[in-house]
Amino acid sequence: MSAPHTPQPEPGAPRLAVLGENVMDLIPRGDEPGVYRAVPGGGPANIAVAAARLGTPTAFLARFGSDGFGATMRERLAAEGIGLDLAVTAPEPSALALTTLGADGQARYDFWMDGAADWQWSDAELAAPLPDSLRLLSVGSVAAFRGPGAEAIERLLARERDRGRLILGFDPNVRPAVIGDPDWARARYLGLAGLSHVVKASDEDLRMLHPGVDEEAAARQLLGEGAALVVVTAGAKGSRAFTRHRDLAVPAPAVDVQDTIGAGDTFMGALLHTLARLDVAPDAVGDLGEPDLRTLLTTAGAAAAVTCTRSGAQPPTEADLAPYLR
Repeated sequence: MSAPHTPQPEPGAPRLAVLGENVMDLIPRGDEPGVYRAVPGGGPANIAVAAARLGTPTAFLARFGSDGFGATMRERLAAEGIGLDLAVTAPEPSALALTTLGADGQARYDFWMDGAADWQWSDAELAAPLPDSLRLLSVGSVAAFRGPGAEAIERLLARERDRGRLILGFDPNVRPAVIGDPDWARARYLGLAGLSHVVKASDEDLRMLHPGVDEEAAARQLLGEGAALVVVTAGAKGSRAFTRHRDLAVPAPAVDVQDTIGAGDTFMGALLHTLARLDVAPDAVGDLGEPDLRTLLTTAGAAAAVTCTRSGAQPPTEADLAPYLR
């Protein structure tokens, strides 16, 4: 008797879905002080672009604002080949962020987000079954904290964790000025982390969300909550992966930094892309061996480093990345 046939997804069918905000970044023009250019961004949107540019078919679950900024952000993602069938055209306005660059290229942000489309998710908008081709779903950043939509996102994550079909990822990418009461934000963060297989957080995130606790203790707490893999990034110092069985650190490539806009998002996108290629089952994420963990951190770290050499959130393609992985 022949083995049963397992249907294969259509070419280009999404393997990764990212849920979260778009933000229009107002970035200073270096040649004209006081003049800014509007560049589509937002952490989750950048994650989707990073994964798509590396070759993972990607869908984005977004609520696009009703203004010209919303149309521009939709066009940006469509041009990257990102699927938008599950996106919503919303009546609310788009979120805005004013970016300031320090002398070291580090980006700092001021936000205009009250009433924006990105925080208004409802259960009805997230009720449709996700495509059968999907293997991973990632949620974040500000959209995971701002109500009323944050509650609907948490319920979606709980539904998919119960189903057990997808690897679930969470990138808090904390913005203290816009996530609300710190104690409330920490409780929501721990709840989302406990529903996720993969949690990626920066060292700055952990200092805010786990005050007075070192990164290893914070990672162990997240593993105790239910996460299977915790990845901590530390900029130029590199990254570190924690599972129940392993603790692995990988240095970051040395590069000339133009700015850090989108670097953390690129790291997460490359991490998800690499997980998709490993094709590991959700319940096996915590059992990844050292070679696979090293591949995850090395690929994601190299992708983030390339982004730092560019102005704005411009993740690399696979060809751009190849010289850093030899």
